[in-house]
Amino acid sequence: MRFLRSSRPVGVLAALLAVLVLALAGCSNSESESSGPESSTTAVEATEVPEIAALLPEKIKNSGQLIVGVNVPYQPNEFKDSSGKIIGFDVDLMNAIGGVLGVTPVYKESEFDKIIPAVQQGTYDVGMSSFTDSKEREQQVDFVTYYSAGIQWAQRKGGGIDPNNACGKRVAVQSTTVEDTDEIPAKSKACTDAGKPAIEKTKFDSQDEAVNALVLGKVDAMSADSPVTAYAIKRSDGALEPAGGVFESAPYGYPIAKGSPLGKALQQAVQHLIDNGQYKQIAENWGVQAGTIPNSVINGAVS
Repeated sequence: MRFLRSSRPVGVLAALLAVLVLALAGCSNSESESSGPESSTTAVEATEVPEIAALLPEKIKNSGQLIVGVNVPYQPNEFKDSSGKIIGFDVDLMNAIGGVLGVTPVYKESEFDKIIPAVQQGTYDVGMSSFTDSKEREQQVDFVTYYSAGIQWAQRKGGGIDPNNACGKRVAVQSTTVEDTDEIPAKSKACTDAGKPAIEKTKFDSQDEAVNALVLGKVDAMSADSPVTAYAIKRSDGALEPAGGVFESAPYGYPIAKGSPLGKALQQAVQHLIDNGQYKQIAENWGVQAGTIPNSVINGAVS
């Protein structure tokens, strides 16, 4: 889950199949980069709902723009296609929210850990980067929930990895995610407390690099947010598979300035898209429907 992370370079997941071919040919040190898949999904066109749009702060109404801070790549939620355009599940949903509110989302790239401070300072109206809504973060900003994600491990096909008994295994994570800072350290401590070998945590600046390490066999498993892992598995053409189920689910949310009326506008826009079925359609377009929610709330952290 995306708690605090460093900035990430453009990744390699879109070139994953090409890298896999090289790996199988014995080129274990191959490196490749790509800006992402060649195309995005069909956009969902949402129409303005005046009574919801009326809830927007005057500054946003007058500008006609919603300034959105985003950190890429984080497939399938926010990343770039081959032309450099930012696409993904989060993007399609935010574009639909903009339609309901009668404004145009303008995406501004940022280092992940600088987005919330920029929202607090008013540089961005809202953050959109698969943020986990937590009690700690709610002390800084408000969150409008829009999805539920858990932790999901992946392994090479037939790997036989058990996330609850991975002592001595090499596990890839993205730096400063909750998998890096909380989950793997806790699992590793349980191993050493039981007199078993620690988990060998391997950190990468980008999630794509973590996936690539798994494909190339440099690690035994990978731990990431459930939609990220599902997307990596889907794009691996059978090279990767789940290792165990989804656990520790928590809400994703859009961070906004504390007490801002934008919160109510966003929450009602998301709920409108849930109620009319467009939210589900967007999720299905990206294959992440398992984490859809029935109700959007302001500040829905569970821990």
